[in-house]
Amino acid sequence: MYESEFTEKIALTLAERQQIDNRARRDLVEVVAAQMLSGLVVAVVCWFVAGSSAAMSSLAGTGAYLLPNAGFALRLWVSTYRPGGASPELFFIGEFLKLVATILLLWLVVWIGGDQVHWPAVVAGLVAALKGYVVLLMVKGSRAK
Repeated sequence: MYESEFTEKIALTLAERQQIDNRARRDLVEVVAAQMLSGLVVAVVCWFVAGSSAAMSSLAGTGAYLLPNAGFALRLWVSTYRPGGASPELFFIGEFLKLVATILLLWLVVWIGGDQVHWPAVVAGLVAALKGYVVLLMVKGSRAK
């Protein structure tokens, strides 16, 4: 087995941990807000292009990802207050549940919306929510230093 100088544990002060936790909380809120904003922008564009039914379809697509993601982000946000934070296992379980919830919500859009659903608008709203963090990166840039 190889020993490496990279196996040493990093000791953080309480102030450094609080700074990291505060940044994580702020970033979680900003990502969800950026996803919401990008979904709303796509809904407005869909409304101007194809009417209110397309705008509602776009919002349904945005919501299908945004709602599970907001719930997952809330779970992560709460875990920043726990000593040790979120475990990797819980993170992957949360990601899996988020994907399952998204699929179920998309199925619900089909079941409730029926023929009223504008699928290009649903996909546009879904993509807007999925890529909302890109908007955040374009606006704020990378803060990694």
